[in-house]
Amino acid sequence: MSHSTQTAAPARERNDHSQLKRGAIGVVGILFFVLSAQAPLTGIGGALPLAVALGNGAGAPAAYLVVGLVIALFAVGFIAMSRHVTAEGAFYAYIGRGLGRRLGTGSALLALWSYNTVQACMYGLYGVIVSSLADTYLGVAPPWWACALVTMVLIQVLGSLNIELGARFLALLVAGEMGILLAFALVTLFTGGGPQGLDPGASFWPSALLAGAPGIALTFGIASMFGFESTAIYSAEAKDPARTVPRATYLAVATIALFFAFVSWMVVSAYGADQVVAAAGGALESGDGTVLLFAAISDALGPWAAEVGGVLLATSLLAGILAFHNASNRYVHSLGEGGALPAVVSRTTRQGAPFVASGLQTVLALVLVMPFAVLGLDPVLTLFAWFSGVAVLGLVVLYLLTSISVVVFFRRTRLDTRPWQTLVAPVLAAVLIAALAGLVLTNFTLLIGGSLGTAVPLVLSVPLVLLVGVVLESLRRRPADDVLTAAPSPTAVLAPTTPTA
Repeated sequence: MSHSTQTAAPARERNDHSQLKRGAIGVVGILFFVLSAQAPLTGIGGALPLAVALGNGAGAPAAYLVVGLVIALFAVGFIAMSRHVTAEGAFYAYIGRGLGRRLGTGSALLALWSYNTVQACMYGLYGVIVSSLADTYLGVAPPWWACALVTMVLIQVLGSLNIELGARFLALLVAGEMGILLAFALVTLFTGGGPQGLDPGASFWPSALLAGAPGIALTFGIASMFGFESTAIYSAEAKDPARTVPRATYLAVATIALFFAFVSWMVVSAYGADQVVAAAGGALESGDGTVLLFAAISDALGPWAAEVGGVLLATSLLAGILAFHNASNRYVHSLGEGGALPAVVSRTTRQGAPFVASGLQTVLALVLVMPFAVLGLDPVLTLFAWFSGVAVLGLVVLYLLTSISVVVFFRRTRLDTRPWQTLVAPVLAAVLIAALAGLVLTNFTLLIGGSLGTAVPLVLSVPLVLLVGVVLESLRRRPADDVLTAAPSPTAVLAPTTPTA
């Protein structure tokens, strides 16, 4: 069954100075932006020890698969809507079209808050790692915040260049970190694992998933899947977005879920299902949870691999920072195009890069990161831990609103009447995502490694930012052709497509 695609026209007339470069990026390029946001080496090295030690032990790999299935279910409705709304704002456009311009703008601010907080938290961990590497190899240990400041300049330059260059740069960084993880995993697989062999049942049977505290493992699984939705953010710059975005989305979800589950299973196998909990606990007690992963890599590939892995951990974070910087740029550009922000933020270079939005993101990163340096707070225990929790909670709320918006949008417009894509899958996704949101809230103090007094204001920042967006949009004088509320025109040029999902 075929259906139609409608591309949203911006509220303000486009010109050469605010136009993103069309057809600049394909499926592979978008995939690398998504994988960069996941920062696989950081996600597995940082989150897996916590999921194992505090969650469901050897069953942690199954949590990645469960979260992947929930995200895949969410993607069904997400992709169905992407065929009718082509805009780099993603949540801004999707939620706005279904639930109204006020929630649309509120969701845009919440997405910006989530992306900027995750970018800021990455700067904290990145600064510490780069400082340590400089001390090891150069004999000089610059302050973590100095490393972060220098990198902000680099990210600003890369974010102001054309998107093809950014995709190539990210491809290089992601290939390195995924390469060493895959090499470790394959060697472990083909050598039969550690003292207890491979034992897939210990990691993937339902009893393994439900052992211990599965909610904690699922919470860290959600954190590791953060950012897959950025496939739609680049739709305005994609080659044939009606096909590119769906393919990139499904490919990204499958790649992330399977890769994380496979590598984490090999880590469990390297230690043995009965011993991995103690090993993860020891790594956490040492103050560096990544020891769990790098010790296993060293045993499988040799000591050199652990040293290379330390460098790749820094580049993994660098890739993640650039990916979220670029995603935020597209949100700001979209808000400028739609009139929610001053038009100047949508200005682009001759290569179609949103350079004003890029500068704004750099300023916001500076504002979020530097207070931690001035106050002398630990960049890992505070900046990284606190803001990563906020970012995960914000994104889960946006996923929930988007699933609801998909149902409302198609019930109202009837542009697509397929029940699975437009009703059943989005409703199931909304229910499951609401349950995941409950898990995130229940385990929030653990996720941020802080107290209830710290957790409450961080949690409240999510609805507060959403509310600020709603209020600002309510006060704004809206043009008659607002893209978030204008009904699809029956005379609009519609391009018939054949669904790929």
